[in-house]
Amino acid sequence: MRHLKIVSHSRTQGSEKLEFQDGTRYRFPYQALNDYQLQMYEEVAQEALSRAEITIQDIDLIVVGCAGMVQMIPSTSALLQERIGKGTGIPCFDVNSTCTSFVTALDVVGSLLETGRYHRALVVSGDLVSHYINPAQEESYRLFSDGAAAFIVEATEEEVGIVYASQETWSEGAHETEIRGGLTHLSPTLWSEDNAQEYLFDMDGFAVLKIAMRKLPKMFKRGLQESGLTVDHLDKLIPHQASPALSLVTKKLKLKEGQLIDYYAEFGNMVSASIPYTLSEALDRGEIQEGDLVALYGTAAGLTLNLMFLQL
Repeated sequence: MRHLKIVSHSRTQGSEKLEFQDGTRYRFPYQALNDYQLQMYEEVAQEALSRAEITIQDIDLIVVGCAGMVQMIPSTSALLQERIGKGTGIPCFDVNSTCTSFVTALDVVGSLLETGRYHRALVVSGDLVSHYINPAQEESYRLFSDGAAAFIVEATEEEVGIVYASQETWSEGAHETEIRGGLTHLSPTLWSEDNAQEYLFDMDGFAVLKIAMRKLPKMFKRGLQESGLTVDHLDKLIPHQASPALSLVTKKLKLKEGQLIDYYAEFGNMVSASIPYTLSEALDRGEIQEGDLVALYGTAAGLTLNLMFLQL
């Protein structure tokens, strides 16, 4: 076990509420120049600090896990530090495994806390996905919400923390979920009305689902075997709230009634915020409590799969 304790958490979502056939979505209005993403990050970070009754000076590491950076340079975490801790010198870095970035970030932070290098970390995840989804691609357009979540975690001697974690990337799915334009592959200088869709989100949902159906249950089974656990040991499971097809993958895990936390219809797919937002929401609702053993898992572009067993 890598020992870490959740000190506090917070979450937020887009300002506009939209209703689609399969649920509610929260998005910010489109503006070419805006601070919505950093506003979300600042809001959740400050609320998490307030709920923990500490200040930014009590944090010795800031990690942002997101799919879409605020800008190419500098890191998004540095831009967040500018808003909440300018002049503190707190080390910052970004983690990007797209939709499962929070799990990857927590995995990395857990290792750093365990070595004793850092004591208390602020982990923020969230995406302004409404600004790069494609309205013409109906399959994906209705799925997403803007959102962000923050968790403050600290090193502890208590028997809580990361029991098990694994990550796999199956690059046969690398091009099933992507945004091709905007960086060196297709420079912003090459944008035109003819290739504008290359700069927007593109997904083949059926192809992603086929890979997930094959790979995720096997990964989950292997994780249980390697950790010495069974599904019955898990109090709750929080998947990436990707789409209504979530239930198809989950059926293969043979869960008990009430184990799965599914808020997709309420909030949609929040990309990197999906898992931490759901965890924060479930904690505040009392559906997850101190002492629970929770599984965090899901698929992301790449195609990447993450799994973590977290003892609260």
